[in-house]
Amino acid sequence: MAIPPRPRMGQGVLRRKPIEQIEDAESGGGGQRSQLTRSLGLWQLTAIGVGGIIGAGIFTLAGTVANGTAGPAVLVSFLIAGVASAAAALSYAEFAGLIPKAGSAYTYGYAVLGELAGWFIGWDLLLEYTAIVAVVAIGISGYFSFLLGEMGVDLPRWMLGAPGTGGGHKVDLFAAALCLLIAYLLTLGIRNAARFETVVVVLKVLVVLLVIGVGFFHINTGNYTPFFPFGVSGAFTGAATVFFAVFGYDAMSTAAEESKDAQRHMPKAILYSLAISMVLYVLACLVLTGMQNYKDIDPESGFSTAFKAAGLSGLADVIAVGAIIGILTVMFTFMLGVTRVWFSMSRDGLLPKWFAKTHPTRHVPTRVTWIVGAASAAIAGFLPIGEAAELTNIGILLAFVVVCVAVIVLRYRQPELPRTFRTPGMPVVPALGVVFSIWLITFLQWQTWVRFAVWFVIGLGVYFGYSYKRSELARSSDT
Repeated sequence: MAIPPRPRMGQGVLRRKPIEQIEDAESGGGGQRSQLTRSLGLWQLTAIGVGGIIGAGIFTLAGTVANGTAGPAVLVSFLIAGVASAAAALSYAEFAGLIPKAGSAYTYGYAVLGELAGWFIGWDLLLEYTAIVAVVAIGISGYFSFLLGEMGVDLPRWMLGAPGTGGGHKVDLFAAALCLLIAYLLTLGIRNAARFETVVVVLKVLVVLLVIGVGFFHINTGNYTPFFPFGVSGAFTGAATVFFAVFGYDAMSTAAEESKDAQRHMPKAILYSLAISMVLYVLACLVLTGMQNYKDIDPESGFSTAFKAAGLSGLADVIAVGAIIGILTVMFTFMLGVTRVWFSMSRDGLLPKWFAKTHPTRHVPTRVTWIVGAASAAIAGFLPIGEAAELTNIGILLAFVVVCVAVIVLRYRQPELPRTFRTPGMPVVPALGVVFSIWLITFLQWQTWVRFAVWFVIGLGVYFGYSYKRSELARSSDT
């Protein structure tokens, strides 16, 4: 029998996984030990999404952006980011119902735009999600330090921050330990981990509602003037900064293979989680910038210091505890996301199959979970929050561009495919997602582009040196 010729380079990098033939996790790629367990319901998925969206955005970034970038217009920053995120969320919702598989944007890009595009997004998300876990862990440390100060506890300075963040700081030990704690929770199995996440998300939302309810009575409307102290451009720059705080649904969608009824539940969970979160963000920003002049807002523990300044020290301590507990859910969601993207890439042969092996009884990818836990702990422990945050936004925005473009392409290429959710306003809404995302990218610093370019070049080396010949699609073309 004649052996078919190997695909030419151009054909190879554009080869796509046929949507109709994408194998279920139960029967695919890595064999029996590459199975994931379907155990998540609609509200557990929604809780994971809310857990990924609400956290550092309210408890840390709102104060940071209000103090140094946007002033009271931080509210506008969140609205701009929310509009861009909503356009992408509708595209994610259509894909989540159509391709309910682990991997999210990576899987969507692979199926519609080809292997190289899928690799590009997957490789990108490995760095972005890991960095987000680290950034959030660092953010928790700010509230942890505030809480310890209120309790009169004086820990050694060497363990309270990364080098260069203060006199005597050598490592942010608390942030690093949190990363390892979340990795441990994820290795216990998705059912147990999701239960923990749901309980903590409920507690977090209650704390946010407490902040809004009590803070409303301490608003001084004079603090809203001037509303744009840094100009309108400050609000746009702030939008680029807070953007990573409004897309936790992206990481949540990587858990599609662990949903009981992904085709129906995933689209709803994506839209529910974003809607709930944006309402809380808007109300929280109004309270924060109304309680204190933007110049006085603490960029690390804004709400706690605002309530303390209002004479509510007891409530400030409660908020600090709630922030620490609540932000843990963001770490949970994004570490879940990066491990599932890594798992999917390995199962597809783009990375060694060794990483796709799951625990024999818990059915979770424990190997990659511990690797990600260690990597995020190293970033959180030794990089200042500013440098770590710069690793995040550009990649997520580019992933949004790919998903929005892919949903348009697939709608016209295969309109007959059964879709449990259809993005409204096609192709205008996804196109707006593309425009908003590219526009926000232009506000990022040039150093961010340099770091991203270096990671991208490394990824190209890995792809053409390993993945191109070893992917499942390459192997099937050789048979």
